[in-house]
Amino acid sequence: MSNLKKPDLSDPKLRAKLAKGMGHNYYGELAWPNDLLYIFPVVILGTFALCVGLAVLDPAMVGEPADPFATPLEILPEWYFWPVFQILRTVPNKLLGIVAMTSIPLGLILVPFIENVNKFQNPFRRPIATAVFLFGTAVTLWLGIGATLPIDKSLTLGLF
Repeated sequence: MSNLKKPDLSDPKLRAKLAKGMGHNYYGELAWPNDLLYIFPVVILGTFALCVGLAVLDPAMVGEPADPFATPLEILPEWYFWPVFQILRTVPNKLLGIVAMTSIPLGLILVPFIENVNKFQNPFRRPIATAVFLFGTAVTLWLGIGATLPIDKSLTLGLF
C-alpha cells in the first residue's frame, strides 16, 4: 500500500474550498483545464501512436487473392453460425431451411410465455421451460459439432 497524505481539516484555505463545494479533491485541481486540455489529449495521442507503431512494426499479412470461381469444398462460417449453417446444409429444400432458421428465434421468444403463470425463478420449479432450454442447447451443440464434419457424417456425428 502507498502512503496517503491525509488532509488537514483545520486549514482555513481547505475549509474555504470545501465550503465552496470542492468535494474530496484535496488540492482543488479542476477538470477544466487541467485534465481536459493537457492529460486527455496526451493519452489519446499516445494510444493513437501506439496503434500506429504496432501497425508499422508488425503489419497484417495479406493472403492470396480471392478467386470467385474456385470455391473450397468444405467452407465454414464463424463458429456461432455453425448450427444454422448445418440446418441449411442438410435440409434439401432451401426454403424449408430458411423457415427452420427463422423458427429458432420465434421459439426462443415463446419460451418465457410457456410457464408465465409460474412466479418462481428457480429453474427446478419451472420444469417445462428448463426442459425446452436444455433440449435446445443439446440440439444446438449437436448441429454445431455436425457442421464441422463432412456432410455424410454430419447428422450422426460419425457415431452410427
